[in-house]
Amino acid sequence: MQSLSDLTTLRLGGPAGRLVEATDAAAVVQEVHKADAAGEPVLVLGGGSNVVVADSGFEGTVVRVASTGIVTDRRSDGSVLLTVEAGENWDDVVAATVADGLGGLECLSGIPGRTGATPVQNVGAYGVEVATLLESVDLYDRATATVSRVPAADLGLGYRTSTLKGTDAGVVLRVRFVLPGGGASMPIAYAELARTLGVDPGTTVPAAVAREAVLDLRRGKGMVLDAADHDTWSVGSFFTNPVVDEAPDPEMPRWPVDGRVKLPAAWLIQHSGFAPGHPGPGGRVALSTRHVLALTNRGEGRTADLLALARTVRDGVRDRFGITLEPEPVLVGCRL
Repeated sequence: MQSLSDLTTLRLGGPAGRLVEATDAAAVVQEVHKADAAGEPVLVLGGGSNVVVADSGFEGTVVRVASTGIVTDRRSDGSVLLTVEAGENWDDVVAATVADGLGGLECLSGIPGRTGATPVQNVGAYGVEVATLLESVDLYDRATATVSRVPAADLGLGYRTSTLKGTDAGVVLRVRFVLPGGGASMPIAYAELARTLGVDPGTTVPAAVAREAVLDLRRGKGMVLDAADHDTWSVGSFFTNPVVDEAPDPEMPRWPVDGRVKLPAAWLIQHSGFAPGHPGPGGRVALSTRHVLALTNRGEGRTADLLALARTVRDGVRDRFGITLEPEPVLVGCRL
């Protein structure tokens, strides 16, 4: 049996009952439909960068999405419609657009995983979200066994969420983005990135310059995959930044969000007594030595170890601030 630890960025997870690789959208539909018709559980897996799989693995069919293809259509208004198959490596897509002189996606550089997962999570970083540029997705509806083009406006996109998250009712087959069409970055909205670039917030820079700055920042936090660096054996940020009605501490950093405030989960974790490198059971897992939001496998970890560390951190923050952190990755066969 194929161990799912070989297919996830955490390098954790037990065996798959059956693993199939689907190299185009039609094959994805065929394999999922076949498993559904047989009454088998189905796990649709892309790059394995945002999933925590139980040590017992997954007893059903794992469909690994490996479809590829990028189509660039320049439109009469100067914008560009970018159509990307779900199995394309996400950072390769970003790199290709920047190399092609197209800005828009550069702040999402270095994020692991495949393109089909980006609208599910409404992936975001450094002041830009997928929702900013998403036009539509092609979605396979498992209940009706049909494929339809679903506009971004119908996906309920919010902070690290969408109507696709937390359900396996639909499978993303391809994704479309509308890019501005020029070589400038999106306006630099994130203060840390603006400081790194030496510009005022709201300024644009060449997309290639912004991409390199984002990659440098992510590397410094252990957020760019490196097989030799255990700080990158993670799902990236394990907890989302909580959005609450009011900050429990007036000195706490925060950002306004639709009449509420978003709090930095990393700040909450560190001020609850968890420093970078804080170990979990037996030291087999730990918080990253560079970024407390990343829970990492130090090489000999198990999923049970990682979840125990996550519970310790979650409970510590709740005891200190009365706020319950929510996990960002999909939990398969396990829970906090």
